[in-house]
Amino acid sequence: MITMPDAPPEPTTDARSELQAAVDQVVEIDPSLGLSLVRSLGAATPQTRAAIAAHLLDAVADERRLDGDVDRVVSSARAAQEVFENWTDERIDHLLGDMAKALAARAGALAEMTVNVTRIGNVRDKTMKNRFASLGVYESIAGKPAQGMLSLDPERQVTELASPMGIVLAVVPATSPVATAIFKTLIALKGRNALIVCFPRQAQGLGTAVGSIIRRVLEAHGAPIDLVQSIDRHGSRRLTGKFMHHPGVSIVLATGGPQLMKAAYSSGKPAIAVGPGNAPAWICADADLPRAARAIITSKAFDNGLTAGTEDNLVVDDRCVDRLIAALEQHGAAVLTAGEVAQFAAAVLDTERSIRREFVGRSAATIARAAAIVRTYSIRLLVIRATPGADDDFSAREKLAPVASLFSVSGEDEGIRLCRTLLQGSGAGHTAVIHTSNAARVERFARAIPAGRILVNTPAAPGGCGITTGLDASMTLGCGTFGGNATTDNVTHRHLLNIKRVARDLGTDRLRRLME
Repeated sequence: MITMPDAPPEPTTDARSELQAAVDQVVEIDPSLGLSLVRSLGAATPQTRAAIAAHLLDAVADERRLDGDVDRVVSSARAAQEVFENWTDERIDHLLGDMAKALAARAGALAEMTVNVTRIGNVRDKTMKNRFASLGVYESIAGKPAQGMLSLDPERQVTELASPMGIVLAVVPATSPVATAIFKTLIALKGRNALIVCFPRQAQGLGTAVGSIIRRVLEAHGAPIDLVQSIDRHGSRRLTGKFMHHPGVSIVLATGGPQLMKAAYSSGKPAIAVGPGNAPAWICADADLPRAARAIITSKAFDNGLTAGTEDNLVVDDRCVDRLIAALEQHGAAVLTAGEVAQFAAAVLDTERSIRREFVGRSAATIARAAAIVRTYSIRLLVIRATPGADDDFSAREKLAPVASLFSVSGEDEGIRLCRTLLQGSGAGHTAVIHTSNAARVERFARAIPAGRILVNTPAAPGGCGITTGLDASMTLGCGTFGGNATTDNVTHRHLLNIKRVARDLGTDRLRRLME
């Protein structure tokens, strides 16, 4: 116990004991905070001490209640997982198939609810995301073994066996809360894990909506209903931190910004946390420019620019800049004049040269109206010409809106160098795109660029998550050590398995040779 310092005049015995009890409890929860509190109270009046004691006791009681809530959720998840661990792959696939269908049937309603709650993105594209996260992801994992023997190497005499990790804590982003929650549910259950999903403060109520659909399917299949639990109560950031540090949680699977990544990796738990994108798209002189323009607008306009890894920066060979601009405009982009760039900055950017909160995830047409930018056609994307190396943080950063920067470069060396610089400044490890017909150039680009996904002649948003490419279907795209992540993979159920290796004796000849 840390004894409170004296300060004249002395408080009553009851007041002093209450304050002492409150400080003791704070010290137990957070010793450094408790010590700071003791020092600051040294000269406090009796009335101040009494008020602080009452406040502290209420705060400590609330903390204890929250700890109890977390303990109950984790305990029920553990009990559910222990039952579910005995299910066969076939039975789990049947469960997941019905779950995917039930969620896909509500994809539009969940998308509408998401836009109403978060005020970002659009219903049409979020509906597609929800369908991909349910049906598309299910199709990619159904029929694949996730328990027992995964592989046998007869030459090495090594057998791989899969075991569940236990309880997965999933944190989902405000930019795509429902689709990410659906995806993480399917891959966690495929590995016979229990799942606790923490929704952001901006997504209040979505966890309840998604959770109710999932629980009905679990009940219908005789599965424990606490196998998947959704948390979307007010103050969820504090609650998420408690779950991250709970000893019963096996692994943290987090999608979000840099602060969330830091929290996940500093939780003391195994973690797969993925961060922001800022994809450069290198459009080479030999690119199919109409195809490239369609891909860029399809991707960057999708869900009003909220998808991580979409084309934030167009790095264009100077020999084809004018032709690409014409192709972009033909497909609905507004390439801004110098005067329009000034209007855009005044209306849309804040004092730190970032997009104002009210324009994040809003349509290009909405942003254009705010900046008094007019075209004779419907605007799907705003393109701002920028100068490589200029002191303009906005141009080189991720833009969570249908806005892209366009840089002109001369030759391969300059193109690759700028793409590297853009990723190293923000979004390292996520995704990069190249439009070219030259296979050798693709290989050079892939070797040089610090990104987990190098996409060729395809739109980045659907390409990175495996819709228009052969990559694993995923809503969680790792950035590797380039971006401070644990993997460069498209995360799937395999990342939520403990894989054991049974190795048989190959004889003593190897050992004897080493001893000679």
